[in-house]
Amino acid sequence: MQTAQKFSILSIARKGGQNTAKYIEHLTVKELEDVLEHETRTAILPVGIVEQHGYHLPLGTDMYNTSEFLRLSQDRYNAVILPALNYCFSGGDLTGTMNINPQLFGAFVADICAECVRNGFKNIVAILGHGGTDNQIALKNSLQMFLRRNPQYNDITLSLVPIWHLSKTWLDNFNRKPEADFHAGLVETSLMMFWKPELVKDEIVEDDPEVCKMLRSDQDWFEKREKLVDHEFVVEKVSQKKEVRIGVMGFPHEATAEIGKKIFEEAADEFAKFIELLNNR
Repeated sequence: MQTAQKFSILSIARKGGQNTAKYIEHLTVKELEDVLEHETRTAILPVGIVEQHGYHLPLGTDMYNTSEFLRLSQDRYNAVILPALNYCFSGGDLTGTMNINPQLFGAFVADICAECVRNGFKNIVAILGHGGTDNQIALKNSLQMFLRRNPQYNDITLSLVPIWHLSKTWLDNFNRKPEADFHAGLVETSLMMFWKPELVKDEIVEDDPEVCKMLRSDQDWFEKREKLVDHEFVVEKVSQKKEVRIGVMGFPHEATAEIGKKIFEEAADEFAKFIELLNNR
């Protein structure tokens, strides 16, 4: 791995001029009322997770993917940033991973959205630093049901923004063939070298080569699916395969802080465009 390079916040190109997102916990009641009346009715909910990211990245990697992203891009758009929700569903069970029932997670986010609406927000954006198939399905279903069961909210938008969809470089690596870069790989290691280089370890440890190959070929390969009775009516039991001991799904040896900065800039530009779209509707 190349030596982590530190980037000062002052070295990042400033865009947006007078635009500045505000953290809700820094505002008073009167200040929030003024923001809602005169500046923006868009709220951003950062979502992360406490989850294993190999031996070279911290358990909070997906948390930094939203918290640091918003901190460094906050002057590019007008919005109110909510306190982060850093518990959801991983599906893995390696040490350090904290799994929350995905249905509970979805219902919790829906309740947060309800409170945002009650306070006067018109656009609520959940930006996801962690994906997970089950996690995203549960969240999308919960928010769709929220809108369906509350037709009075006909002027409210709810948005799910997986942060990786904001960067072409991130998606290109996600779609690499024949093996892709998913979890704790080139992208996430590069971002951590950019966000928090002091938390990135020099030594990278991976699973056996064949296991690594399978993990790079299918991000859900780690799941073990079994039935006591082989019949379509029987619900599968899902657990983690015992062969997966570390869980790195990508190419962390290729990571650099420069790649992390490039991904940030791409994502920040796209996110600013999306927030502007919501603010102007």
